[in-house]
Amino acid sequence: MKKLKPKKAHHNLASAALVEHSISKGQAKLSSSGALVVNTGKFTGRSPKDRFIVKDDITAKTVDWGDINQPIDAESYKKLYDKVIEYAENQEEIYIRDASACANPNYRLNVRFYTEFPWQSMFVHNMFLRLSKKELETFTPDWKVYSFPTVKADPKEHNTRQANFSIINFSEKTIIIGGSAYTGEIKKGIFSVLNFILPTEKGVFPMHCSANVGARGDSSLFFGLSGTGKTTLSNDPDRRLIGDDEHGWSKESIFNFEGGCYAKTIDLSETKEPQIFKAIKFGAILENIGFQEDGYTPDYSDSSITQNTRVSYPIHHIDNIMFKSRGDLPENVFFLTCDAFGVLPPISRLTREQAMYHFMSGYTAKIAGTEEGVTEPQATFSACFGAPFLPLHPSQYADLLGAKLDAGHRNGSGKINVWLVNTGWSGGAYGEGQRMALSYTRAMIKAALRGELDNVEFQTQPIFGLEIPKTCPDVPNAILNPRDTWRNEKNYDRQAKELAELFSKNFDKYKAKTDAAIAAAGPKA
Repeated sequence: MKKLKPKKAHHNLASAALVEHSISKGQAKLSSSGALVVNTGKFTGRSPKDRFIVKDDITAKTVDWGDINQPIDAESYKKLYDKVIEYAENQEEIYIRDASACANPNYRLNVRFYTEFPWQSMFVHNMFLRLSKKELETFTPDWKVYSFPTVKADPKEHNTRQANFSIINFSEKTIIIGGSAYTGEIKKGIFSVLNFILPTEKGVFPMHCSANVGARGDSSLFFGLSGTGKTTLSNDPDRRLIGDDEHGWSKESIFNFEGGCYAKTIDLSETKEPQIFKAIKFGAILENIGFQEDGYTPDYSDSSITQNTRVSYPIHHIDNIMFKSRGDLPENVFFLTCDAFGVLPPISRLTREQAMYHFMSGYTAKIAGTEEGVTEPQATFSACFGAPFLPLHPSQYADLLGAKLDAGHRNGSGKINVWLVNTGWSGGAYGEGQRMALSYTRAMIKAALRGELDNVEFQTQPIFGLEIPKTCPDVPNAILNPRDTWRNEKNYDRQAKELAELFSKNFDKYKAKTDAAIAAAGPKA
């Protein structure tokens, strides 16, 4: 492949310089908090249908091809790569950033990022591991990422769906991104790479989850799709944050893939999310937000550009973080779901097989108003709580989870508890019941973390087979079994059976490659 020879390249500029470049080019402005504000243009979120993987000798028989992992041939990739390089060489200046992924040095991945805009380079500086001057002097990239939003594909010539694209080439160890300035494409491109190479080459379990550590050194993981409370519940003032989104589980530790956080800001307030609110200062980047009347103070309730308003900031913008972004093996794993049907318990304990089943299912529910055309609750399933980023079959990640659960924590001396936590509705479905109070959810998680649920009496929910505690400190007993909260128990039973059928229908596509015991751990419709 042709090597990029730019006219002028800015290498590893400091954030202050990148802020200055962004403002002087008319691409950004400073907010009242000191954070840089940018607009990512047409795309304010990722475009999963325009993500491709080059199909070659490395990937042909390993990648789980389908709607998520779409193949593209090497020749089409080369044509588009050459177009990106040609465009970059004709620019007056571009930006180069050297950074790393994986806080555990045994699995470190060095990446060189070439970007068109200065604020893209600043985003990389925020989100990935920052290197010392000495490390930069000897830096050799394992992978390269080229992100040039102005470059557009010709679908007929390049075999893409439309003009924007994000393509991973495992043979060339390269990602090319064009047609979209949404920075999440950069972040999730590397995450997809790690989700392929860590399980196949390193034996590490890659996870789309947040993680934190308690005062006695106990680590916990929080899996969950958007809107389930993953960021909120892992940002606990009594626990140190390892990271908010992407982690690896090796034989020796839990470690963050990243060096920053990329949080949603819609309806953000200092009261609800104090740590995130305070992190939005100089060095942070706000994406696609609105402003109050003064034109400088962020209006986090403004969704006129998108509901997916975001902020990126270095993890050290948060005070309560874990040193070196690593922690011991987890004692508790939480699967968070926002069940808008009001069926699942607010907290329940899972067996090993149930854990693998619910991990592969990755369930939550959308409610009216979250997307155009959604007028009533809709079940959503995303394998392993991160299907768009998984090159391998979901069963392979579930097998890794099972192996980790079998090994236990702290050299096998302790059992790992897995909990299913419903942050959604109770007493009825959306429109009839009520959203579970955050204070109760926090109390249940704290009780689990403190071991206060280890010796209480449990009851089994018949359809889903979930173990529900009969008591929990600081939580009313009456809300623990969801059937008891409905006015009409027969209506609950009917709704539970309907949700169970949705689970079963979704899991049908995994049965051929999944152990029968895992499939049997699902609900009985």
